[in-house]
Amino acid sequence: MITKLILLAVFGIAMAHLEGVVVVYLRKALGLLDSESNKESIGKFNGQYLKIEMTREAATIIMLVIIAYLVGDTWIEKGIFFLWTFAFWDLFYYLSLFILIKWPPALTTIDVLFLIPKPWIAPVWFPIGVSAITILTIAVLFLLHLF
Repeated sequence: MITKLILLAVFGIAMAHLEGVVVVYLRKALGLLDSESNKESIGKFNGQYLKIEMTREAATIIMLVIIAYLVGDTWIEKGIFFLWTFAFWDLFYYLSLFILIKWPPALTTIDVLFLIPKPWIAPVWFPIGVSAITILTIAVLFLLHLF
């Protein structure tokens, strides 16, 4: 079980970096400033590119669901593995962006967390906090042998 958790964490971190790189290129291609809030930058997407971005987000979730499905033995394990990998992906996505372009400049920076089904807007500290709590909770449950 520990091997699965470690490998899923590494998978989530690698996926986060890949997505961070894509976002850096996307921001440069659209001429967005690195320090600009994503809430304002979303208005610079035309309808076609916004729909393309929504498909990228859907693909990300599908990949996380599939890897959790393949690795987990029971439905509870599959759910836990999805949340675990999602949390590492989300947390390290922000770390990757910060390393690459020093974004977000602060944890209070407003971001567009998801576009599906409509834009989810919140300060960066919120998804980072939820991801950190998810990782800690699952780690404690594992250490207590509760799954």
